[in-house]
Amino acid sequence: MVNAERRGKAMVELRPISNVGSSFLGIMKDRGYGKSFQVHDPHRVGRITVELQGRIKDCKALTYRQDVKARDIEQYRLKILPTRQWGYVVITTPDGLLDHEEATRRNVGGQVIGYFH
Repeated sequence: MVNAERRGKAMVELRPISNVGSSFLGIMKDRGYGKSFQVHDPHRVGRITVELQGRIKDCKALTYRQDVKARDIEQYRLKILPTRQWGYVVITTPDGLLDHEEATRRNVGGQVIGYFH
């Protein structure tokens, strides 16, 4: 997605897909980093078509799932993101996939799966 964003593409197709990936894209869309996305054939290998908005500078999924406590989320965010003004850390919690703001509001910790800014 970052490469397509840098090339000025309007849409990108992602394959293969997972429920975690589509939830991650849902958080990105809710926070204004994507216009829309459609899941095609989710029961098989499938694909996701994402309509880009032009705001993504970096988007990473961490291969190691790092545990973070609710009180340590803000420190982790400051360490991972380049600035305090924008960007989100995505955390998998018992309440589902949440960004760092929602996890702090609900006072739940979990495992960091990625970030975007």
